[in-house]
Amino acid sequence: MNVARLCASRAIFALLPALFAPPLNAAAYPDKPLRWVVPSVAGGATDTTTRIIAPKLGEALGQMVVIENKGGASGNIGAEFVARAAPDGYTFLTAIASNASNVALMKKVPFDLVRDFAPVSLMVTVPEMILSHPSLPAKNVRELIALAKAHPGQLQYSTGGIGSIQHMGMELFLLTTGTKMMHVPYKATHPALIDALAGHVPITVVASITGLPHMRSGRLRAYGITSAKRMSIAPEIPTIGEQGVEGYEAVQWFGILAPAGTPREIVTKLHTAVLRTMQDPDIKKRFLDDGAEITLSATPEDFGNMVRGEVAKWARVVKEARIQAE
Repeated sequence: MNVARLCASRAIFALLPALFAPPLNAAAYPDKPLRWVVPSVAGGATDTTTRIIAPKLGEALGQMVVIENKGGASGNIGAEFVARAAPDGYTFLTAIASNASNVALMKKVPFDLVRDFAPVSLMVTVPEMILSHPSLPAKNVRELIALAKAHPGQLQYSTGGIGSIQHMGMELFLLTTGTKMMHVPYKATHPALIDALAGHVPITVVASITGLPHMRSGRLRAYGITSAKRMSIAPEIPTIGEQGVEGYEAVQWFGILAPAGTPREIVTKLHTAVLRTMQDPDIKKRFLDDGAEITLSATPEDFGNMVRGEVAKWARVVKEARIQAE
């Protein structure tokens, strides 16, 4: 037997286990516990959101859902772990807005957010809020835009850090309105908010649930929320988009991604289980009380389209605003 024929024979024999391996039984899925990877440390918003949903999702699937925290690299470590996992539906990721912005923000991302994942569903969105100290003369979005144009680059705004959804969302606002402001990044949201309350920085961007008490007390003025629709918990606050900044939207979001190659039947089962879970009255109330909106994808493809749109949107913002991650 010549070398070429010998190699060919060995290659065929090497493939035999895969060729005759039993196919994934999507009908029986799931028949063992599932692993839900959270790309952050325990205790943060991503972890809390996942832990609210996980027990009910387990009930909908008929199996225990075990949460595994894999924090670091702004969510990339956990995401890479899931991207490399077996595409059998037993390992999936809580995907977050920073996974989409990291694609452009970070010099090297060890996976492709679109190519390496199978979208399952969007679950929750959390609107941000643009606020100012009452001493700032601008009383609404139009006046804020006019003030910024009259003093380009002089107005300051604070956020919880470079590359945060608050920072990215404000830079999108500036690009969309053709204005310039000075970003004052803090290491966390709380000190950024404290300095805005004290009037040291005139404008800040925080999660809506964080900003609401200060707006209602009159200590800060709200220009609007950053979602496409008004919040259920505060319908009196207009969106930024409805005040002349058409198409504007910049929210924190949480969804589920599975490894690419996960069988369609399994993705469909996961998607259906998510829809059923998020209709639970206790879960609805918990997120509503926290200022979050349950926002579900009609199909896995809809979520995939949203992820692609987010990647493209933040890539444009990073490029045009010349944002560099720390």
